[in-house]
Amino acid sequence: MQNVTVGYAFCGSFCTIKESLQELKKLKESGYKIKPIMSEIVYNTDTRFTNAKDLIKEVEEICENKIIHTIPEAEPIGPKNLLDIMVVSPCTGNTLSKIALGITDTPVTMSVKAHLRNNKPVLLAIASNDALGATAKNIGLLHNTKNIYFVPFRLDAPFSKNNSLVCDFSLLSKALESALKNEQIQPIIEAPVI
Repeated sequence: MQNVTVGYAFCGSFCTIKESLQELKKLKESGYKIKPIMSEIVYNTDTRFTNAKDLIKEVEEICENKIIHTIPEAEPIGPKNLLDIMVVSPCTGNTLSKIALGITDTPVTMSVKAHLRNNKPVLLAIASNDALGATAKNIGLLHNTKNIYFVPFRLDAPFSKNNSLVCDFSLLSKALESALKNEQIQPIIEAPVI
């Protein structure tokens, strides 16, 4: 996809970052230009899943771009019209809810807000233990919001974490192609993993 620039943002669902990285690589191999973005938590936190320094290095090498990781770095995305589409993968319930309510207190939420001013698509790849809890109403709000699209999602552990939804990361590229055409890939809700 020559001449298509993707903003690709990571939020703190650390257990799904590995899957998101696989999809990021596929997008890069498909020819997309990618501007990486990270929440401050992802940029600065070592976890049992990844070391922040190693993750930063890997993402910057894949994207061949420096990571946007502060609000001042994210703000010009809108005025300079830097992106064709914005992807948030993984998108936590916290970030999703902030987007739904117009809260812009992180580099990721500022990136989304700045990008939406240009009337272009945002693709959310949900990964949240609380998606069917307090976050559910915000998924509903965003599902009915212009220029917001979702990677299809499902219950990932219906008996042990009955409020948890995770997107099907393998459909991210297809969902992105649909969102670029202003279409929501269907079905949006998949059968649960049992």
